[in-house]
Amino acid sequence: MSYFFKFQRIDIIKTVMKMKDVIIQYFEWYLPNEPHLWTILKDRASDLRKAGFTMVWMPPAYKGNGGNNDVGYGVYDVYDLGEFDAKGSIATKYGTREEYLECISALHSAGIQVMSDIVLNHKMGADGYELVVAKEINRTNRNEAISDDQIVVAYTLFTFPARHDQYSDFHWHWYHFSGVDYDAITGTNGLYLFDNKEWEEHVDDEFGNFDYLMGANLDFSNEEVTEECINWGKWYLDTCQNDAFRLDAVKHIEASFYKRWLKELRDYSEKPLPTVGEYWNGDLGHLINYLEEVDYSMMLFDVPLHFHMYDASHSNGTYDMGSIFENTLVKHSPEHAVTFVDNHDTQPSQDLQSFIEDWFKPMAYALILLREEGTPCVFFGDYYGIEHDDRPSHQDLIDTMLELREHMTGTRHDYFDHHNIVGWSYEGNSARKDGFVVLMTNATGGVKRMYIGKQYKGHIMTDGYHRVMIDSDGCGDFIVNDASLSLYTKTQRIHINSLRLRHHRKFRKHD
Repeated sequence: MSYFFKFQRIDIIKTVMKMKDVIIQYFEWYLPNEPHLWTILKDRASDLRKAGFTMVWMPPAYKGNGGNNDVGYGVYDVYDLGEFDAKGSIATKYGTREEYLECISALHSAGIQVMSDIVLNHKMGADGYELVVAKEINRTNRNEAISDDQIVVAYTLFTFPARHDQYSDFHWHWYHFSGVDYDAITGTNGLYLFDNKEWEEHVDDEFGNFDYLMGANLDFSNEEVTEECINWGKWYLDTCQNDAFRLDAVKHIEASFYKRWLKELRDYSEKPLPTVGEYWNGDLGHLINYLEEVDYSMMLFDVPLHFHMYDASHSNGTYDMGSIFENTLVKHSPEHAVTFVDNHDTQPSQDLQSFIEDWFKPMAYALILLREEGTPCVFFGDYYGIEHDDRPSHQDLIDTMLELREHMTGTRHDYFDHHNIVGWSYEGNSARKDGFVVLMTNATGGVKRMYIGKQYKGHIMTDGYHRVMIDSDGCGDFIVNDASLSLYTKTQRIHINSLRLRHHRKFRKHD
């Protein structure tokens, strides 16, 4: 059964928005290492730009502990971009240094900016071990030691023999790190804090202190460490000519480090270097606190919004869609928010798995792509599908929204005034009359009276299924079916039939 709802329009927002950046995260966790991703991406550069993407987030490009099987986060040598025979291969999982640089050049030629994934929190796959005095630490309360000083054998010696000091002669020793999670003497997996070391202060407060994440944990209070990371950053900019950064695991790193690192690199390159940090916490307060600590020198992924969408897709229709933007970064500080639906960490089989159900993906992508607040990021696994977990491609859906995104002009009218049925409209360009209406529900469908503009009087708007006449007040009674998304335009120039996903068993109908 459908219901007819009439509500007054609310929260009118004036916008003179031009086409904004749209990022695509161009990898997922289970990509094969052949053919090389850099070659595939190079060949697709023009197609991505035509689709509407302006920036590509490329995965970590340097050698990981797993060689050509490492996704990139088990960092071994940040100077090896697929050039040296180390960790069982010359190439990284994604290709060789030459292929990487050719891919970046192709993206630039297509008019796409390059966002590089930077992982500086830890190192793995040491070339040797050292004897270190350390205390074992309580994993669930990192401020509590559970042993006296003891000698541990720690894998902390990094000399990079395959590289022979090319690009940098810096060698890493135990005093460049604050701790490890393995003692080779006893074969014990524990958490060990080195003698005369402390966990960094301005990090996430989970487990009392969440400085340590994995591997050999860099000590950013050591000036040699900070200087080497800055020197590497300058080398990387000179070598790769990238345009932006994605910073991994910032909640595990002393906030003052990236504040300094970004300033040094921006001064050096004289480029703005837009940057987004991954601070994985669903609490808005933690994100705001971090932004304040780094003087708002970067953006952050809107993790709270991701979890709101995750809850909506798993709530059996009980989630309050009218509050989906409450306590999110994109509402609090839109210029510092990168919005996303899913990523490589949230996809199935990962430690942070929180994958949004496919039936809700049309609504989720409308919430980030068809609103001007925030910078949206599309996940490779949603665009092309995830073969490993038999997840479908939503490329047609996303391409349609990227086309429609070009018409986000004029006045926007928001209707987040109902528990399930919500939406908004853009009046569009008054001469072209290219406005549109977005209407969605996570439960039972219905009709909502919405304003699109008096200039549309007498015009028909359609979502490919329903036809709505705009009256003399500039309003129409727009229809949405159960558990679905409707996009209404004046013509069917933008074809949206493929967006209709009718998973009626995803919620309970209420009488």
